[in-house]
Amino acid sequence: MAFIIKPLVTEKMTNITEKSSVDRTYRVKSKKGEERTKKATPKYGFIVKPEANKLEIKSEVEATYNVTVINVNTLRYAGKRSSRYTRAGLVKGQKNAFKKAIVTLKEGDTIDFYSNI
Repeated sequence: MAFIIKPLVTEKMTNITEKSSVDRTYRVKSKKGEERTKKATPKYGFIVKPEANKLEIKSEVEATYNVTVINVNTLRYAGKRSSRYTRAGLVKGQKNAFKKAIVTLKEGDTIDFYSNI
């Protein structure tokens, strides 16, 4: 069963992906003044079905994109209520609830969303 609805290709998620894809060097406060390097583990976002769990998301991403998934974080969003005034009167509605998954890949793996274009 397909749990992934679509990949998140927004400006915010692109910034998170670029920020997590760069090796970082940082200094540790000590008497020696050591420097350590944090390896790059890229993160990608997907909109998934609300009933999907982390194991199902992990297995589907690995099967679809041929990558190794280290970690999956999920966020649930409630449907927002909206209303507007029209000639017919007050129209009320609600946007759909959805679930977002942020997937952390093994160092060196990448996903190219634009390869099919």
